[in-house]
Amino acid sequence: MLTKRWSAAPQGESAGSLLQQVDTDNLYAFDQACRIKAVELGARLNLPGLLSINFMPNAVYQPETCIRATLEAAARFGFPLERIIFEVTEQEQVLDIEHLLRILYAYRKQGFKTAIDDFGSGYAGLNLLADFQPDLLKLDMELIRGIDQDSVRQVLVDGTVQMCRRLGVEVIAEGVETREELAALKDMGIHLFQGYLLARPGFESLPEVDLAL
Repeated sequence: MLTKRWSAAPQGESAGSLLQQVDTDNLYAFDQACRIKAVELGARLNLPGLLSINFMPNAVYQPETCIRATLEAAARFGFPLERIIFEVTEQEQVLDIEHLLRILYAYRKQGFKTAIDDFGSGYAGLNLLADFQPDLLKLDMELIRGIDQDSVRQVLVDGTVQMCRRLGVEVIAEGVETREELAALKDMGIHLFQGYLLARPGFESLPEVDLAL
């Protein structure tokens, strides 16, 4: 039973202070509130592209039940299901990998895109990729940092790109901060990026993207 109800409405708290209030008793409610708020904001801002939602595998009990609120929010706010991506981050330790796989396959069946976030930084790695090939794989920023001057990182990223190309998985480079990093990544065949070089994050707003890069 949940001990706390979550509201997605901001009350002036910092993100850190809110996250400190999340525990095993209210994890599910927090996860659901974040999903609904993300869909609502995506629709309100007329988001032209894809909406990425990071979900917490350990907060999901039955995938079909947990996804119901997201489906209802998408219908209520008029946001297309095919433009929603559910991302699982490698940085959260997954206690039951079979449970995670059931979640990902259930989301794909509903028409959502899927992604592995922070690839190369955490717990799942190649083992998860061997069992499930998402639509997108996001390379962790620590692999990207200074890649234009680091031959080891170039080999690791280039190998991952080649592997994903054969698996039919799109690669996104996270944390791109310099033109030199961007140029090196483009030379490896990557064409999807995120990072401060291209745009700064905003609160309930769409960032201004530098399209000249």
